Amino acid sequence: MSLLTKAEYEAIAAGLELPTGAFIDGGYRPAISGKTFTSLNPATGETLADIAACGAEDVDFAVEKARDAFEDGRWSRLHPTERKAVLIRLSKLIKRNVHELAVMESLDSGKTIYDCETVDLPETLHCLTWHAELIDKIYDQVAPASDDHIAMVVREPLGVVGLVLPWNFPLLMLAWKIGPALAAGCSVIVKPAEETSLTALRLAELAVEAGVPKGVFNVLPGMGPEVGEPIGRHMDIDAVSFTGSTATGKRFLTYAGESNAKEVTLEMGGKNPAIVMADAENLDRVAAHLVNGAFWNMGENCSATSRLIVEAPVRAALLERIEAHMREWVVGDPLDPETRVGALVSAAHFEKVSGYLAKAEDVLIGGKAEAGFVEPTVIALPGNDHLLARDEIFGPVLSVITVKSFDEAIAIANDTAYGLAAALFTSNAKRALRGARALRAGTVTVNSYGEGDISTPFGGFKQSGFGGRDNGIHAHDQYTQVKTIWLDLADDEDEAVS
Repeated sequence: MSLLTKAEYEAIAAGLELPTGAFIDGGYRPAISGKTFTSLNPATGETLADIAACGAEDVDFAVEKARDAFEDGRWSRLHPTERKAVLIRLSKLIKRNVHELAVMESLDSGKTIYDCETVDLPETLHCLTWHAELIDKIYDQVAPASDDHIAMVVREPLGVVGLVLPWNFPLLMLAWKIGPALAAGCSVIVKPAEETSLTALRLAELAVEAGVPKGVFNVLPGMGPEVGEPIGRHMDIDAVSFTGSTATGKRFLTYAGESNAKEVTLEMGGKNPAIVMADAENLDRVAAHLVNGAFWNMGENCSATSRLIVEAPVRAALLERIEAHMREWVVGDPLDPETRVGALVSAAHFEKVSGYLAKAEDVLIGGKAEAGFVEPTVIALPGNDHLLARDEIFGPVLSVITVKSFDEAIAIANDTAYGLAAALFTSNAKRALRGARALRAGTVTVNSYGEGDISTPFGGFKQSGFGGRDNGIHAHDQYTQVKTIWLDLADDEDEAVS
């Protein structure tokens, strides 16, 4: 996407018409209770909008409309090519409104307009079109059987699914979920994070304009206890796909167990290691990957590089190069395209990250936290038992742990409750493969930082999540049931003789 000037982004912001209602059955409406909550711009503290604060009664109403839409087949029984055409039209509408959506996302979340324009919106578009194009290319199967039988294995849409979103990538995580869910033929109930509801609401409006039928795509803004829990406990929701904190994700297992045993997919936290061995090539390039992994999106990223595990001989040289690259990460106004580090999403989250920084005993680089903004920070830790090595800080903080060997590095990397992502930098091919196999994480990158791409499944081990994967063909498994159809072809006369 091409970047505009700061003045142009400010002009777009001044002219935005922000959505304020819940989006149910094809249109905006107030919460049944009439309650609202205030959405704030985290960079300025100013009010953006007063948004409908939904409750359990809104969940019931949305599920009823979603179930009606699913059962009458207005979307679930369309030919896959018809659903594909609608999703491609939606992608075109997003592209037509790309600057508006980017500005809305930046204002609502504190994310930089640079990231919104160069990462979030392009990847949102790519995700939706990729899943749209996949719809009519996933084949069912015929299992081996006798001459007298045919065994078909077919996929069917799961039904009504709850999609519970995080606040760190509001639009992109929405795409990760609605892409495969709508492609499969499901009806969706989206619960955006209360901090960042605006782009989900606007996208639902665009979806109806693209041709998604009424009742298929519903968005319920509101608080977790009032909306998230009723979704988790609802007897007529068939599955929940959740991305967010580990503590909240665990609650959805309880909700499912105490209701209808709905399917639950969890993508949760991480405390992701990056191992740099002494034989790593091009330390300047390594440093660039580490800085991007640690500070992109203000470190508000479940797969952020939060622990640098570095072999002692290269520690000093690597830190020198890290500090040089950090100079490019300017903190400031999120609507300025020169800014690389914006505001943390809320005052509460700023206080949390600031509280962790106050516990840092050896700050090597950065450390300043003021008025909702935290500058990129590097701290040294004596070992992996320190609080800052165990807890997910979810801010622009990189902890450095020094090791003496490859085996020690792997052991420390795996010594965590999480297992979402990991990176290994080495020029030894055998060591790279051994390390990638040994690291207990859902995504392991070698000589780079990353999460794969839309074609590769994303999810974690241990308390980083389970139950399914986002991205790739595997994402469709969350939103489909596998059914066996067994056909008996035996001739009735043959059976009588036998």
